Amino acid sequence: MSASYQRGASLIEVLVAVLLFSIGVLGLAAMQLTALKANQLASVRSHATFLAYEMADRMRAARGDAQAGFYNLAVGAALACDPARETCLPFQRDLAEWRANLARQLPEGNGGVVQNGGRFTVIVQWNEERVGGSAAQQFSFVTQI
Repeated sequence: MSASYQRGASLIEVLVAVLLFSIGVLGLAAMQLTALKANQLASVRSHATFLAYEMADRMRAARGDAQAGFYNLAVGAALACDPARETCLPFQRDLAEWRANLARQLPEGNGGVVQNGGRFTVIVQWNEERVGGSAAQQFSFVTQI
């Protein structure tokens, strides 16, 4: 073959190599984005778990009030006391501080406590749409006090 037939062949090889390299870089970027999303979701779920354990610890510290049913609170229910405006009982302050922590640390965070005899279920809810997950999520922690 003469040299005139070979003109442009190396240019086509370079273009194919650049195309393959670009596809690889795009795949790497997509993988990095997926890892970032999974890391964010794991962080939010870890916070939810920590906050549920926090409420259980608060109830253990005030065992008599917890067993008397003072910590019962439906998810989304209004609090009986606002510690910023009035003097609250210790269990009311615990619930208000816990709810404030939920709202501050979780997207649309909310929670409640349900008592069934000596067993308590601490419920933490949040919304993962903002961080790339499915809509509403819930974590329930059952403990005996």
